Amino acid sequence: MLLQRIQQQFIDSADLKYQCAQSLAPVVEAATNAVLASVTGGGKVLSCGNGASAAAAQHFAASFVGRYERERPELAAFSLTADTAVLTGIANDFDARAIFGRQVRALGQAGDVLLVLSTTGNSANVMAAVEAAHERDMTVVALTGARGGRLGQMLRDTDVQVCVPHDMPARILEVHHMVLHCICDGVDAQLLGLPDAPLNETENP
Repeated sequence: MLLQRIQQQFIDSADLKYQCAQSLAPVVEAATNAVLASVTGGGKVLSCGNGASAAAAQHFAASFVGRYERERPELAAFSLTADTAVLTGIANDFDARAIFGRQVRALGQAGDVLLVLSTTGNSANVMAAVEAAHERDMTVVALTGARGGRLGQMLRDTDVQVCVPHDMPARILEVHHMVLHCICDGVDAQLLGLPDAPLNETENP
Protein backbone atom coordinates (compact mmCIF):
# COMPACT_ATOMS: atom_id res chain seq x y z
CA MET A 1 0.00 0.00 0.00
CA LEU A 2 2.79 2.43 0.88
CA LEU A 3 4.66 1.55 -2.31
CA GLN A 4 1.57 2.34 -4.39
CA ARG A 5 1.10 5.62 -2.54
CA ILE A 6 4.69 6.62 -3.27
CA GLN A 7 4.31 5.71 -6.93
CA GLN A 8 1.11 7.76 -7.10
CA GLN A 9 2.95 10.80 -5.72
CA PHE A 10 5.39 10.61 -8.63
CA ILE A 11 2.55 10.16 -11.11
CA ASP A 12 0.51 13.06 -9.72
CA SER A 13 3.53 15.36 -9.78
CA ALA A 14 4.42 14.39 -13.34
CA ASP A 15 0.79 14.78 -14.49
CA LEU A 16 0.59 18.33 -13.09
CA LYS A 17 3.87 19.34 -14.71
CA TYR A 18 2.67 17.88 -18.02
CA GLN A 19 -0.59 19.82 -17.76
CA CYS A 20 1.29 23.04 -16.97
CA ALA A 21 3.87 22.68 -19.74
CA GLN A 22 1.83 24.46 -22.40
CA SER A 23 -0.36 26.69 -20.26
CA LEU A 24 2.44 28.18 -18.13
CA ALA A 25 5.25 28.27 -20.70
CA PRO A 26 4.32 31.75 -22.07
CA VAL A 27 4.22 33.37 -18.62
CA VAL A 28 7.44 31.61 -17.58
CA GLU A 29 9.02 33.04 -20.75
CA ALA A 30 7.75 36.49 -19.75
CA ALA A 31 9.17 36.03 -16.25
CA THR A 32 12.52 34.98 -17.71
CA ASN A 33 12.61 38.03 -19.97
CA ALA A 34 11.80 40.33 -17.05
CA VAL A 35 14.62 38.86 -14.96
CA LEU A 36 17.04 38.95 -17.89
CA ALA A 37 16.26 42.59 -18.68
CA SER A 38 16.90 43.52 -15.07
CA VAL A 39 20.22 41.78 -14.52
CA THR A 40 21.64 42.78 -17.92
CA GLY A 41 20.57 46.38 -17.33
CA GLY A 42 22.43 46.72 -14.05
CA GLY A 43 19.57 45.61 -11.84
CA LYS A 44 19.14 42.72 -9.43
CA VAL A 45 16.60 40.17 -8.32
CA LEU A 46 15.30 40.18 -4.73
CA SER A 47 13.53 36.93 -3.81
CA CYS A 48 11.34 35.96 -0.87
CA GLY A 49 8.75 33.51 0.43
CA ASN A 50 7.82 31.64 3.61
CA GLY A 51 8.76 28.16 4.77
CA ALA A 52 9.56 25.90 1.84
CA SER A 53 9.12 28.90 -0.45
CA ALA A 54 11.86 30.69 1.50
CA ALA A 55 14.18 27.79 0.74
CA ALA A 56 13.24 28.02 -2.94
CA ALA A 57 13.98 31.76 -2.90
CA GLN A 58 17.44 31.05 -1.49
CA HIS A 59 18.02 28.28 -4.03
CA PHE A 60 17.22 30.71 -6.85
CA ALA A 61 19.62 33.36 -5.51
CA ALA A 62 22.36 30.75 -5.15
CA SER A 63 21.89 29.68 -8.77
CA PHE A 64 22.22 33.27 -9.95
CA VAL A 65 25.18 34.41 -7.86
CA GLY A 66 26.89 31.04 -8.34
CA ARG A 67 25.71 29.11 -11.34
CA TYR A 68 22.82 26.98 -12.53
CA GLU A 69 24.42 24.41 -14.85
CA ARG A 70 27.06 26.26 -16.86
CA GLU A 71 29.89 28.63 -16.03
CA ARG A 72 29.01 32.29 -16.58
CA PRO A 73 29.61 35.68 -14.95
CA GLU A 74 27.90 36.25 -11.61
CA LEU A 75 24.37 37.65 -11.73
CA ALA A 76 22.97 39.94 -9.04
CA ALA A 77 20.40 38.22 -6.85
CA PHE A 78 19.69 38.38 -3.14
CA SER A 79 17.35 36.32 -0.99
CA LEU A 80 15.43 38.36 1.60
CA THR A 81 14.90 35.20 3.65
CA ALA A 82 18.54 34.48 4.49
CA ASP A 83 19.64 37.02 7.13
CA THR A 84 18.20 35.88 10.46
CA ALA A 85 19.40 39.00 12.29
CA VAL A 86 17.51 41.25 9.87
CA LEU A 87 14.42 39.02 9.86
CA THR A 88 14.15 38.68 13.63
CA GLY A 89 15.09 42.30 14.25
CA ILE A 90 12.33 43.60 11.97
CA ALA A 91 9.80 41.11 13.36
CA ASN A 92 10.68 42.12 16.92
CA ASP A 93 10.87 45.89 16.43
CA PHE A 94 8.00 46.26 13.98
CA ASP A 95 5.84 43.36 12.82
CA ALA A 96 6.39 40.02 11.11
CA ARG A 97 4.41 41.34 8.15
CA ALA A 98 7.19 43.89 7.56
CA ILE A 99 10.13 41.47 7.29
CA PHE A 100 10.28 41.58 3.48
CA GLY A 101 8.76 44.98 2.75
CA ARG A 102 11.34 46.91 4.74
CA GLN A 103 14.14 45.04 3.01
CA VAL A 104 12.66 45.81 -0.39
CA ARG A 105 12.46 49.51 0.46
CA ALA A 106 16.04 49.46 1.72
CA LEU A 107 17.57 47.49 -1.15
CA GLY A 108 15.24 47.77 -4.14
CA GLN A 109 15.55 50.27 -6.97
CA ALA A 110 13.72 50.97 -10.20
CA GLY A 111 14.75 48.34 -12.72
CA ASP A 112 15.08 45.58 -10.13
CA VAL A 113 12.83 42.53 -9.99
CA LEU A 114 11.07 41.21 -6.91
CA LEU A 115 10.55 37.45 -7.18
CA VAL A 116 7.94 36.25 -4.68
CA LEU A 117 6.71 32.73 -3.98
CA SER A 118 3.45 31.97 -2.20
CA THR A 119 1.43 28.79 -2.67
CA THR A 120 -1.74 30.49 -1.41
CA GLY A 121 -1.12 34.02 -2.64
CA ASN A 122 -2.34 35.29 0.73
CA SER A 123 0.89 35.67 2.74
CA ALA A 124 0.74 39.09 4.39
CA ASN A 125 4.50 39.64 4.45
CA VAL A 126 4.82 38.71 0.78
CA MET A 127 2.01 41.08 -0.18
CA ALA A 128 3.75 43.84 1.80
CA ALA A 129 6.90 43.15 -0.22
CA VAL A 130 4.89 43.55 -3.46
CA GLU A 131 3.55 46.90 -2.22
CA ALA A 132 7.10 48.04 -1.45
CA ALA A 133 8.33 46.90 -4.86
CA HIS A 134 5.63 48.91 -6.58
CA GLU A 135 6.67 51.96 -4.57
CA ARG A 136 10.20 51.45 -5.92
CA ASP A 137 8.98 50.98 -9.52
CA MET A 138 10.21 47.40 -9.56
CA THR A 139 8.76 44.60 -11.66
CA VAL A 140 7.20 41.75 -9.66
CA VAL A 141 7.40 38.12 -10.73
CA ALA A 142 4.93 36.17 -8.58
CA LEU A 143 4.83 32.39 -8.33
CA THR A 144 1.50 31.42 -6.81
CA GLY A 145 -0.96 28.53 -6.71
CA ALA A 146 -4.69 27.82 -6.73
CA ARG A 147 -6.26 31.04 -8.01
CA GLY A 148 -3.48 33.43 -7.05
CA GLY A 149 -5.11 34.72 -3.88
CA ARG A 150 -5.07 38.40 -2.91
CA LEU A 151 -1.51 38.69 -4.17
CA GLY A 152 -2.64 38.02 -7.72
CA GLN A 153 -5.13 40.89 -7.47
CA MET A 154 -2.36 43.31 -6.46
CA LEU A 155 -0.24 42.78 -9.54
CA ARG A 156 0.14 45.39 -12.27
CA ASP A 157 0.08 44.88 -16.01
CA THR A 158 3.88 45.13 -16.03
CA ASP A 159 4.19 42.30 -13.49
CA VAL A 160 4.20 38.57 -14.26
CA GLN A 161 2.21 35.91 -12.40
CA VAL A 162 2.93 32.20 -12.77
CA CYS A 163 -0.10 30.62 -11.12
CA VAL A 164 -0.03 26.83 -10.72
CA PRO A 165 -3.60 25.49 -11.09
CA HIS A 166 -3.60 23.26 -8.02
CA ASP A 167 -4.57 23.49 -4.35
CA MET A 168 -2.03 21.16 -2.74
CA PRO A 169 1.04 23.07 -1.48
CA ALA A 170 3.43 20.18 -2.19
CA ARG A 171 2.35 19.94 -5.84
CA ILE A 172 2.48 23.72 -6.27
CA LEU A 173 5.99 23.87 -4.81
CA GLU A 174 7.18 21.14 -7.15
CA VAL A 175 6.06 23.18 -10.13
CA HIS A 176 7.53 26.35 -8.59
CA HIS A 177 10.91 24.63 -8.46
CA MET A 178 10.53 23.69 -12.12
CA VAL A 179 9.66 27.28 -12.99
CA LEU A 180 12.72 28.60 -11.16
CA HIS A 181 14.89 26.11 -13.01
CA CYS A 182 13.33 27.23 -16.31
CA ILE A 183 14.08 30.86 -15.50
CA CYS A 184 17.70 30.04 -14.64
CA ASP A 185 18.08 27.93 -17.77
CA GLY A 186 16.38 30.55 -19.94
CA VAL A 187 18.64 33.34 -18.70
CA ASP A 188 21.71 31.18 -19.28
CA ALA A 189 20.51 30.29 -22.79
CA GLN A 190 20.04 33.96 -23.64
CA LEU A 191 23.43 34.94 -22.25
CA LEU A 192 25.50 31.95 -23.36
CA GLY A 193 23.55 30.48 -26.25
CA LEU A 194 22.06 27.02 -26.32
CA PRO A 195 24.31 24.26 -24.92
CA ASP A 196 25.90 21.87 -27.40
CA ALA A 197 24.85 18.81 -25.39
CA PRO A 198 21.27 17.77 -24.58
CA LEU A 199 19.92 18.99 -21.24
CA ASN A 200 20.53 15.67 -19.53
CA GLU A 201 24.18 15.67 -20.59
CA THR A 202 25.22 19.15 -19.45
CA GLU A 203 27.58 19.50 -16.51
CA ASN A 204 26.13 19.19 -13.05
CA PRO A 205 26.99 21.61 -10.22
